[in-house]
Amino acid sequence: MAKPKDKDKHAGGTIALNKRARHEYHIDQRFEAGIELQGWEVKSLRAGRINFGDSYAMVIANEIQLVGTSIPPLISASTHVVANDRRTRKLLLHRAEIDTLIGAVERKGYTLIPTAMYWKGNKVKVELGLAKGKQAHDKRETEKERDWQREKQRTMRAHNRSA
Repeated sequence: MAKPKDKDKHAGGTIALNKRARHEYHIDQRFEAGIELQGWEVKSLRAGRINFGDSYAMVIANEIQLVGTSIPPLISASTHVVANDRRTRKLLLHRAEIDTLIGAVERKGYTLIPTAMYWKGNKVKVELGLAKGKQAHDKRETEKERDWQREKQRTMRAHNRSA
């Protein structure tokens, strides 16, 4: 008998995280969106080639588009396709979600930031954060809080060791 094949070893795996987004923005709400990709882009994502540290989403013609994401093509990608690694990609959301995001961006001054990209089954999903920019003093406060939590953990570990 033949062994059952491993369906998808990438199922549920994280492709990339945008760590800078948590540092630069207060993320109020998160949305999961599909993304419209070409074949060579999916191959590059399977190889882990993506950079979306400078990317953001914006409203273009009543649709949400991902701008500034770089997916460099593989060398072995098809030669008959002209690969544009920084092209604008359409995000796939329900109409009610799109309307909610458009209202928040245009009326309340929010920004749409991609926080993560991951596999869900054999589909690529993007986690969008509805965010407001942090001020410099907010960033310092976050850093102080993180340092305090770390120091607290060290103290508790030292106390537990000596007890």
